[in-house]
Amino acid sequence: MPSFFVEVYLPRSNAREARASGDRARAAAEELTREGAPIRYVRATFLPADETCFHLFEAASAEVVEEACSRAALGRVRVVPAIEASSPLVRAPADEDAGS
Repeated sequence: MPSFFVEVYLPRSNAREARASGDRARAAAEELTREGAPIRYVRATFLPADETCFHLFEAASAEVVEEACSRAALGRVRVVPAIEASSPLVRAPADEDAGS
């Protein structure tokens, strides 16, 4: 499923809203999925110095993401397609490390 970043203005004085907006976005994505529009909320990243919060979704289209943002009351948002540029770090199990 394609990934999308949602950019939201969030004043640094309102840092608690980053977590709350993520909770609302996750709930909206789950609701849309139950209604037949597959979407997955991945995470939020808050940049207080830039007064910006990014939410990462996986969905079939930007329109589905925009609907989730509307239901989550995220306010005015910018939705852009995202491409992962690196693989997650994979660590060896502890017992394999011990033999090195």
